[in-house]
Amino acid sequence: MPKRYEELDRLFVAGEWREGQGETFKNICPWDESAIFTMKTAETGDVDKACHAAAEAQREWGKLPPSARAAKMLAIGDILEARKDEIAGWIVREAGGTQLKAALELMLVTQVARQEAATLPYMVEGAILPEDIPGKESRAYRQPAGVVALVSPWNFPLQLTARTLFPALALGNAVVIKPASDTPVTGGTIFAAICEEAGLPAGLVSVLPGGGSTIGEALVRHPVPSVVSFTGSTSVGRSVATAALDSKRIKSLELELGGNSPIVVLDDADIDYAVEASVWGKFMHQGQICMIANRIVVEDAVHDEFVEKFVARTRKLVVGQRDAADCLIGPVVNRDQFDGIMEMIAKAKDQGATCALGREPDGLVIPPHVFTDVADDNCLVANEIFGPVAPVQRARDEDHALELANNTEMGLSSSVFSRDESRALAFAKQIEAGMTHINDQPVNDSPFSPFGAVKNSGLGRFNGRWAIEAFTSTRWISVQHGKRQFPFSAKSL
Repeated sequence: MPKRYEELDRLFVAGEWREGQGETFKNICPWDESAIFTMKTAETGDVDKACHAAAEAQREWGKLPPSARAAKMLAIGDILEARKDEIAGWIVREAGGTQLKAALELMLVTQVARQEAATLPYMVEGAILPEDIPGKESRAYRQPAGVVALVSPWNFPLQLTARTLFPALALGNAVVIKPASDTPVTGGTIFAAICEEAGLPAGLVSVLPGGGSTIGEALVRHPVPSVVSFTGSTSVGRSVATAALDSKRIKSLELELGGNSPIVVLDDADIDYAVEASVWGKFMHQGQICMIANRIVVEDAVHDEFVEKFVARTRKLVVGQRDAADCLIGPVVNRDQFDGIMEMIAKAKDQGATCALGREPDGLVIPPHVFTDVADDNCLVANEIFGPVAPVQRARDEDHALELANNTEMGLSSSVFSRDESRALAFAKQIEAGMTHINDQPVNDSPFSPFGAVKNSGLGRFNGRWAIEAFTSTRWISVQHGKRQFPFSAKSL
């Protein structure tokens, strides 16, 4: 297993570490835009080798008893704990994470390994089904899906890779990973190193850094994988779905796509608490989280109070301090992302929004911005910002607040604040989102709760028994006890 950071700049294919033969690219640190390393990507031939090795390794892995696979997941959890400083360093260095973000992500990933993945092998259940045919017994079996193609993102790469990788392995599958080009280590090769150290069979996990249009496309279209798990933008997700359904083997899809999540503050909310939660749920990791609050909707009666306190609390945030434990906002991931956010800020002003807070960036660090007087068609409301910019919309009343919350084609996460939990629940049930959190911000994930979306934000569910549905297939096997009488005439039916 690689012992030093610089040894993670390679492919891991069919149980072997080796140099790539594809295009050359630089892994850039967002904190100072310096090159961490230069490496060559995988080639399409590597995809074929990885997929066939995965299929071969999976046949024996899937036959192991639950205790054997659970033990490996616990071993992975131990490695995550033992190597937490090394892994956290990579999250900061490669993904532009703060110390806080690195600690949070490691905590979530360790929970996935130790709690969810170590338990899942014992949660797989079949069924004996009722039958009208005399002597026939119908059985429903849950079996591993086979090989899972995992295309992971750059924003929370460790967590959003682990939530597919660990459950899929625990349920008896093999996995081939195509990490995002911005995070080839934290979304890819560091998992290869961890799985190798845990003693997983050679070939069960491969990692293929490379471009989405080359390696990603080849992996999704390859005839071996039966499931495609993708996290990323809605536009790319549509292309992934098309490729998965247009390949020689039609595949099951687990898609987590773009978000435009609202925080709704009703007029009876605890404003101080709503402000504290909203600041965290908007600016954590620079707003680069799929379920982050994209916009904040506040009822008119408390709008001005909320804005005043929200701006005051945001102004106190620690920004751009790489080594500070209380730094909440670091750099955005790359220059393209930076340019897009800055263009959106300028356009929002041109469209009439008022900038209540904001200052000039430092490198790729964009200080938090707060906008008010945001119209329904403002770019900050109509688009996923994925940056530290908070538009606050004024709602006339509760009905208007619901209208504004649902004014999007997306439907990932959401939240609502009210002192009246019954009122909040009634409101939550009407929000068009896969997840809604009452008196909490929208960035939540739990190992046994159904994580997923509606509308254009995704397909399928992660975690717990929903992971079993995602990464196993149901087989119907019937047993005819004794000889059956077959009807050879319509009159006998």
